[in-house]
Amino acid sequence: MIELPVLGEEKVKKPSWLKVKLPTGENYRRVRQLVDHYKLHTICESGNCPNMGECWGEGTATFMILGNTCTRSCSFCAVATGRAHNYDLEEPERVAQAVKLMNVKHAVITSVNRDELPDKGAKVWADTIRLIKQESPGTTMETLIPDFQRRWDLLYQVIDEKPEVVSHNMETVKRLYRRVRPQAKYERSLEQIKLTKERGRRTKSGIMLGLGETEAEVLEIMDDLVAHGCDVLTLGQYLQPTKMHLNVEEFITPEQFDYYKVAGLEKGFKYVESGALVRSSYHAERHI
Repeated sequence: MIELPVLGEEKVKKPSWLKVKLPTGENYRRVRQLVDHYKLHTICESGNCPNMGECWGEGTATFMILGNTCTRSCSFCAVATGRAHNYDLEEPERVAQAVKLMNVKHAVITSVNRDELPDKGAKVWADTIRLIKQESPGTTMETLIPDFQRRWDLLYQVIDEKPEVVSHNMETVKRLYRRVRPQAKYERSLEQIKLTKERGRRTKSGIMLGLGETEAEVLEIMDDLVAHGCDVLTLGQYLQPTKMHLNVEEFITPEQFDYYKVAGLEKGFKYVESGALVRSSYHAERHI
């Protein structure tokens, strides 16, 4: 039996340590103008990221390619769900030009899932990485990629363009997968990370906390990730984007996040970013 999402009002009150910086400043306005001018999507906006003000204020943004409508319906995610109506083959050039104009030292690219496409969006992914490297040869890159529905030939098409970091988020512990990510598979995501590592890429994954997982389950997923070759781990607090999404079951304390960071490093991760407002691309330049 599939466990249905629990939707509605948050059960617990947000604690005092969850403070978000408002987006202000000249750098923020410059990034805003570039994103608008090149008609780009960012996960910062589509995902309601709490760090948008800080990151955009520092001149960085995480670009989201393949549109802003996802074919999957994860019960935690603020990105719109549905069937996208376009496949923009000119998007890679626009992203590459924006990265160049922003003089980005470390670019982060992610995408929605495009399961309806024969190539799942792999061509746009590969072209985007290639053009960024051509236009900005001094820029390093992290790519936060989907699972391509286990089409590993498409995975290789993307990662063989050699981005410095290849990230694929597990999002939650094994027990909660069908509730949190109903169209994804725990073992498939682990296999993807393993194959990416075997292909010579630096690997990264992220999980959200506060969805009802136990400490033992968090430590278990850490073990699974290390066993499959994951180099970098991010852990952050799940925040309910709307009343139609999963409830927050618990707000994790700063002390518990510190504990998980130490535990992750002891288990073998090369780098662990752990904190309430940590998201996949937060301080991504440090993960090189």
